[in-house]
Amino acid sequence: MPPSDILHFRPLVQFSPPHTTTQAQENQPFIFHKYQKITKEMNLTKKKLIPILVLFLSIISILRILSLTIKTTSSFSTSTSSFSSYNKVSSHKHESSNITTILKEKEFKVLKNLISLKSPCNILIFGFQPQFLILSSMNEGGDIVFLVDNHDKPTNMVTTNSNNTQVHNFNYNVPTKEAYKLLKHARNNHEYGPNPIYLQTSKCKLALKNLPAIVYEKNWDVIVVDGPNGDSTESPGRMSSIYTASVLARGGNGSDVIVHDVDRMVEKWFSWEFLCDENLLYSKGKLWHFRIRGHLNSTTFCPVTTERRGSSNSEF
Repeated sequence: MPPSDILHFRPLVQFSPPHTTTQAQENQPFIFHKYQKITKEMNLTKKKLIPILVLFLSIISILRILSLTIKTTSSFSTSTSSFSSYNKVSSHKHESSNITTILKEKEFKVLKNLISLKSPCNILIFGFQPQFLILSSMNEGGDIVFLVDNHDKPTNMVTTNSNNTQVHNFNYNVPTKEAYKLLKHARNNHEYGPNPIYLQTSKCKLALKNLPAIVYEKNWDVIVVDGPNGDSTESPGRMSSIYTASVLARGGNGSDVIVHDVDRMVEKWFSWEFLCDENLLYSKGKLWHFRIRGHLNSTTFCPVTTERRGSSNSEF
């Protein structure tokens, strides 16, 4: 007898019902056609969606371009308007449409530091820039006078913030191209000394004798030469401004004289000639700062040196 603990297993065999295979085979064409129909519908849907999507993206792109164009145009118009308004006040326009440069920040800082140390004081400025009005607000209790050439004519747009600020026009029609002739004239007439007492009656062609009375009456602590324009051979030059400033600076106890645009030949050589190398404290950018002591009894502006006179003749 076989042992009782041996188990007998009967293999399990699964049989699919005969009708199942047949039904699947019958349904297969139907399923295939249905799948094909769905695929075709999806393809049609995609074909319809693609143009719509392209149109939508195109509209978005057009709107973005329009928006950027409007912003750019608006920004450009604003900038142009601001620039034009600023030029009307801050720049001195000559008939040739050349524009005088304003002082850079480091250059203007020289003036601000000087006024803060000397305030209250008397300030005389040849030329005008709106930034100079800051000096007026810093100089409480002192006087500031602007001398503006009639070619520049910014006075009708100037609003002062102090009763001690005055703006005067003066006529100066000598063009920059006459600089060397005037310098030669001054050198050949040594009797034209730097005494301010005789400035209004001087025969020197460089002397400005038609300025407001206040210019000749006051002792000026600070004199700034930034006008007239002098930016072309035909525009009024700064020869007489520098000469007159050097004479006025020698009245009283002396003055600090600031000359702008010394990168130009006229400003450079006339400063050397009448304000003198030995009086130059320092330079900053296109700005030279001279300190002139009072010399009412002096008959000459600077010690005569052959080297300077020879080189200046060659330069001009």
